[in-house]
Parts: sequence; C-alpha cells; structure tokens
Amino acid sequence: MSGADLSHRNQVGGLFRAHYPWLCARLRRQLGSHSSVEDIAAETFTQLLESPGLTPIREPRALLTTIAQRLIFQLWRRRDLERQHHDQWLQLDPHPTKSPEDLLQLTQALHRLDRTLERLPGKVRATFLLSRIDGLTYPQIAAELGISQRSVSVYMTRSQALCAQHSANEPLNRLPQTQRSA
Repeated sequence: MSGADLSHRNQVGGLFRAHYPWLCARLRRQLGSHSSVEDIAAETFTQLLESPGLTPIREPRALLTTIAQRLIFQLWRRRDLERQHHDQWLQLDPHPTKSPEDLLQLTQALHRLDRTLERLPGKVRATFLLSRIDGLTYPQIAAELGISQRSVSVYMTRSQALCAQHSANEPLNRLPQTQRSA
C-alpha cells in the first residue's frame, strides 16, 4: 500500500469518525427506515474511500450530503423498478392467488436483479435507470449525467447485455411451480 493510499484511507476514516452519526441523523429524518439509513451512510463513505485522489475537503458535510442524496435517488429508482416489475407481473395475472412462497420467490428474484444492477459502474447504472425508470431519452440522459450521447448508447448496450444475461439465468415472468402443474 502506498503512502498516498494510506493517507487517503486515514482521511476517510477521520471523516467517518467525525461525521457518521451526523449523516445517519440527517438521513433518518429523510428516510425513516433504520436499515436504509445505515446502508446509505455506509455506502456514502465507501464511495469516498473508492474515489481516487481525494483532495482536502473544505465542506465535508456538503460532500457527504451530495453523495448520500444521489444514493437515495438510486434507492428510490430501484424501488420504482421493483414496483414496475411487480405491476407488470400483476398484468400477466390480474387476479393473483399467490402463495407466500410465490411472493417470496418474486421478491428474491427482484433482489437478485437489484444485485445484478449493482454490479454496473455508477454512470452505467444511472444511465439504465434514467432510461428505464424515468423514461428519459438518450439526449436527456447525456445532459443529466454530463456525458456524450455515444456514451449513453454504449452504457445502455452494456446494461442491457447484463440484464439479458440475468434474464437468461433468472426469468421473472415464469409461472410458479404450483401453477405449472395445474
């Protein structure tokens, strides 16, 4: 480990010790859910730790708030995606008589899809979510993220390939075992 890496880790560690409780309290007012608060706060510091060449921060709380707010937006988009998939599933069967086991399988499949999307780098994932959840066009996404339309196209191709791979391994719209035998 280089001296710069150690210095960076020490700086983020100091920020964590000084501002983690404050960030959790701020997020708790916004989110309410204790587990979501801790997840967002931890991911905020993880992103700081993973950022290369962190320069001295004059306003650490402003930076932490900005990162956390982006993570909250991603959480909300992910929840919208889950709702959208659930609604599509209900359209296939408008009168669901799903057992708790079937609902558990659906929830687990959605969580696996979420973990699949988490494997994408930030801008690729953001591009995909802005397109699929928010319905933005490629030019709108490019303006929103400050990237070229070509990058949007490349990112969408990459994210769609990952989703296709996920779908091949885990189709969401398959009939539960109990209904197939009927």
